[in-house]
Amino acid sequence: MSDSSSTRAAASNKGWLVTIAGTCALLALGVLYAWSVIKANIPVEWGWADSQKSLPYSVACVVFSIMTLVGARLLNKFGPRVVVSLGGLLAGLGVILSSQSTSPWMYTFAFGVLLGSGIGFVYATASPTALKWFPASKTGLISGIVVAGFGMGSAWVAPLARTLIASIGLQTTMLYLGIGMLVVVIAFAQLLQFPPAGYVPAGSAPAKSTAAKKQEFAPSETIKTWQFYLIWVAFAFGSGAGLMVIGNLASIVKDQIGLAAVSAVAVSALALGNGGGRVLYGLLSDKIGRKNVLLIAFVFQAALIFGLSFIVQGSALANVPLLMALVALIGANYGANLAVFPAITKDYYGLKNFAMNYGIVYTAWGLGGFMLSQLAGAIKDATGSFTNAYFLAAGMLVLAAVLTAVLKSPQPAAAPAQPVQAGAPAGD
Repeated sequence: MSDSSSTRAAASNKGWLVTIAGTCALLALGVLYAWSVIKANIPVEWGWADSQKSLPYSVACVVFSIMTLVGARLLNKFGPRVVVSLGGLLAGLGVILSSQSTSPWMYTFAFGVLLGSGIGFVYATASPTALKWFPASKTGLISGIVVAGFGMGSAWVAPLARTLIASIGLQTTMLYLGIGMLVVVIAFAQLLQFPPAGYVPAGSAPAKSTAAKKQEFAPSETIKTWQFYLIWVAFAFGSGAGLMVIGNLASIVKDQIGLAAVSAVAVSALALGNGGGRVLYGLLSDKIGRKNVLLIAFVFQAALIFGLSFIVQGSALANVPLLMALVALIGANYGANLAVFPAITKDYYGLKNFAMNYGIVYTAWGLGGFMLSQLAGAIKDATGSFTNAYFLAAGMLVLAAVLTAVLKSPQPAAAPAQPVQAGAPAGD
């Protein structure tokens, strides 16, 4: 009995070690969400247009989302240590190579493609590896902890980057960040492992016969449902609006609001809201439903981003307390996307193929971020401000809310005791 108890305790401790290691690996990759600080400090003499300043970040978002799907496939073949180590190597090299160039095209390749690929590999591995050590009853908690780590990464990267840039310049700062990222991520990767074959987490509930009634959708079946396309577009609009603000926040604070001294603090406040929102909105979705939470987050976010257009230099609204509250709430509503869309994907399409199904859904995150970040840069170049970009993002968020409101699960309805006719559709 005592041997069994000690074995379970050791397994639980190992699970928490894996969880913490995955969280820390993602925390080390916070440079992506700190891009606005880097962007705001690109020297004028480099000659970048504002749309070019958005390009490395936009490409990183697209590559990140695609490589999450690739990383999910590699995970089953090579295990978490190899995949996360490779991710750390790619991410670190991407930032190091960025430090050696002043060209927007080299930055796009190094920061956008290499860093984006590395983050995708780590992101695809950290949560699935940790979740294997815990019962289903802790899925929300463990997933929330790990994913919140990435969301809050820029809380430490942004102020550190701003301090280093002021003292040693942008390129040397990128070099140091790249080296540190490479070493830290690869080090934490060595603590990641799957549980042994046949492992059953303590507290696991016995399988219920009702579970067999839930349809498990293969990826090829998922993309044939109309719900998939509504989910994809809503995710693209919801995440894209948040990523637009994240990618330009330092410039918004500096140029539009006139509070340049607190730009890095604003990035950190948004990061804390981002991480906290993932946990809180995820828990709330368990209480009041996934759709209701998304509707709240979309409408609230639309109002916040629309309101951002009125906070301009010299106005009464351009004050530090209001700014910090606003960006933290924008971060929280953005974080809701990363907490609730995985859950709704699992609810609608089952657990068996969840990693691949969500990998396909997650491409919306990258393409949404690319689309709105590039549009925002083009609008800023053409008009001199982000105002029209705010209006566009707010409109997209309202449309995302409408699409969410009409969603229905593709799972077969829990019908009364009636025979199922051969060839009948699986449901709407």
